[in-house]
Amino acid sequence: MFQGAAQLNLDGKGRLAIPARYRDVLLSACAGNLVLTADADGCLLVYPEPEWLPIRDKLNKLSSFNPRSRALQRLLVGHAENVVMDGAGRVLISPVLRSYAALDKSVMLIGQGNKFELWDEAKWQAQQQASLLLMNSELPPELEGFSL
Repeated sequence: MFQGAAQLNLDGKGRLAIPARYRDVLLSACAGNLVLTADADGCLLVYPEPEWLPIRDKLNKLSSFNPRSRALQRLLVGHAENVVMDGAGRVLISPVLRSYAALDKSVMLIGQGNKFELWDEAKWQAQQQASLLLMNSELPPELEGFSL
């Protein structure tokens, strides 16, 4: 569904203009209703609301007595915010989420199939460098025999 990378700018109020190539899909799939939440890698995840709801429900069913499950619930569900695209295709990113992901002005929106990742541009560049280093290490077993 969503793929590709787009370099974008947040405006002075913390609004992000969703690229035009995604707007129609988001309007038809979820009427522009999105969920933003924190990701453990230091970026934000941007889900169409129908994609987020089953994830939220699964997270909420995890045992609150398991410290790792509870930490995951706190991160993902605890930071989740519902937003709606305005008439210009923009969404407002709250100060809390902007602070969490260190989003200032220049950001990268990365399509990840059913969701997007939203990165500070400098952090995205560092992430890409780290990914290149990982490519030189041994591949996980599930990628053996995988080819492009």
